[in-house]
Amino acid sequence: MKFLRLLSLLVLSSLRLSAQEQNPVLWTSSYRAISETEGEITLLARIEPGWHTYSQRPTDAGPISTSILFTESKLYELIGKVEEINVHEEYDKAFEAKLFMFSNKAEFKQKIKLKAKPGFEVSFKVEYVCCSDKMCLPPKTIELKVKAQ
Repeated sequence: MKFLRLLSLLVLSSLRLSAQEQNPVLWTSSYRAISETEGEITLLARIEPGWHTYSQRPTDAGPISTSILFTESKLYELIGKVEEINVHEEYDKAFEAKLFMFSNKAEFKQKIKLKAKPGFEVSFKVEYVCCSDKMCLPPKTIELKVKAQ
């Protein structure tokens, strides 16, 4: 009996570890100068087939909306809000609701006004959750940096 409990515990632990190791979303960031005093930061998420992540739009249906938080700095200021590119509304079986989401690729853009000479780094955090038709992974927060040049 003790052996079966131990075996069950080991199997459950390994399943949990494999779920935590999954990383179906890969984030990258880049910077593009618009003028001498303005630039645009692009965040790109490559999403594995069969997975999706959610819009920044708040929802009461259940999933955590993607949030992008820029570190405050005297070197730059944000211009407007983070813009989403190619977000689509789709029925999500897991939450039984129509939600705004990204499949295959998520793209976000943020314009900034430079208050210093180019060459400094802009840091930010992205919090998101990703789901498939079978499961959702725990929310994840990643830290990214991009050089304003």
